[in-house]
This record gives sequence, structure tokens and C-alpha cells, in this order.
Amino acid sequence: MTAALELYFDQATTFRLRRLWDALEAEGIPSLRDLTHRKHRPHLSITSAEVLDGPAVQEALGDLPAAPPLKLTFDHIGQFLGRVLWLGPVPTRELLDHQAAVHARLAAAGIETGSFYQPGSWVPHCTLSMRVPLVRMTDAIRLCLDVLPVEATFTGAAVADHARDQYHRLPS
Repeated sequence: MTAALELYFDQATTFRLRRLWDALEAEGIPSLRDLTHRKHRPHLSITSAEVLDGPAVQEALGDLPAAPPLKLTFDHIGQFLGRVLWLGPVPTRELLDHQAAVHARLAAAGIETGSFYQPGSWVPHCTLSMRVPLVRMTDAIRLCLDVLPVEATFTGAAVADHARDQYHRLPS
């Protein structure tokens, strides 16, 4: 998936996660910090697709805030195939309900999204690295354990398409 509806964190959380990116990089583990264009922000994506039109997503959401001030606690580390490393939040009912409500609005507007981000299939996560070298995985996990738990609050959102360098900020 290329485009995503990204939810951004409060300033303190963003700072902590950027410091974790820096620590990973210092250990020779590529992070999102330097991926492609250096424009990534620590975030949690609640949907993804090959293409997402920012204004259409904004219209579909209507009065539903993309990033309500939900509080999260990142308390575990995960890995997807391909050595993608991430921090996972406690999947609260409020977070899962919000993600389902966003998907319902997008579906009602005819906006198609990726299968991994469908309610019931979605794994809430904040990606740290897209390809951890296998020989560095233990080091990467150790660095993550050093920062957990991380308390976070959503403070903003955008439809971001990093491959096409498109970014549409959504109202809070």
C-alpha cells in the first residue's frame, strides 16, 4: 500500500519515537527516519490503499474527527513478514471502534481500502523499521524495550502518500 490515513501523536510521544529512530540508526538499523525522503512522522495508520484522495477522505469523514484525542499505551513490540518492526498499542475498545467508524464512512463513500486495514483484520501499530537486518533484530528489540511503555495521545491526522509526495492534512 502506498497511501495511508495517518494519525499523529502529541509532541512528547513524537520526540520519544524520533529518539528511538535515532537509536536504531546509530545501531545500523534503518528506521523510518531516513526512509525515502525523510518526511515520515511517527504515526499510526488506520487505513491504507494504493491511492487515497485526501479531499475525498475528508468529505467522507464529515463530522467524524480523523484523530480524536484518544489515549494509547504502546506496550509491546511486533514484527511483520519482511522484518518490519513496530510498537503496538493496547487495542482499546475506543481505538477499535474509531477505526471501524472511519472505515464505515469511507466504505459508504465508495473509497476502497486495503485488506490488512479492514476492521477485524487490522493490527494497530507504529512502524519503526521496514527492514531490520536479521543479525540486528535482537539489538532492535532491546532498544524498543528500553523505551516501553510509551503513553500517547492523537493530536492530528493526514492522508499521506509518500511515494507520490502528496500530503493532505485533515482537520482535528
